[in-house]
Amino acid sequence: MKIKIAPSILSADFSCLEREIKRVESAGADMIHIDVMDGHFVPNITIGPVVVKYMRRITKLPLDVHLMIKMPEKFIDDFVAAGSDIITMHIETISASRFEFQARRLERKKVKVGISLNPATPFNKIKDVLDLVDLVLVMSVNPGFSGQKFIPSVIPKIKKLRSIFTGDISVDGGVNDKVAGRLINAGANILASGSYIFGARDVKGAIERLKNAGKQ
Repeated sequence: MKIKIAPSILSADFSCLEREIKRVESAGADMIHIDVMDGHFVPNITIGPVVVKYMRRITKLPLDVHLMIKMPEKFIDDFVAAGSDIITMHIETISASRFEFQARRLERKKVKVGISLNPATPFNKIKDVLDLVDLVLVMSVNPGFSGQKFIPSVIPKIKKLRSIFTGDISVDGGVNDKVAGRLINAGANILASGSYIFGARDVKGAIERLKNAGKQ
């Protein structure tokens, strides 16, 4: 599968967000990963639909909106209206039956559906919804803040997932050139990376190193 890089906007300089997005877009990013946090499910607060709306105006890259929020159903429509291309919900925040209902609605709106799970959440928790999703997002840090250290115990989870799932597998948290190869070889094909990309002097080089890590 094609390896795609999704710079995580949480690590961008929000005082010049348009320039930051254009910088990663011109450097070869495949999509933009947007972490939405509510201060309840995770101990941080980030952005809402209005920011996504303005991001939609300045880039044609797909916007992958990662809802790290306690009640995702209350805000899905707002994020879809803002221009999200992918809506990813956490299995820890929604039951399988409620997720199915939302997934069917998103499918009718032609918005891709993602499910995410935290490092400590067992793989079996998402098995009942895999046939409803386009993407599985495996968290490789405990969500809430950027710049955390990668948790290697998620590698077996990715391998197990890839053995039964043919869609996109994304990994978010502590992703850099040191771990990217292991993630790709385990079966991941989307790497969400924040500080490694936005903190690089050579953003194009950083993205290329991630994309090619599995070839080494």
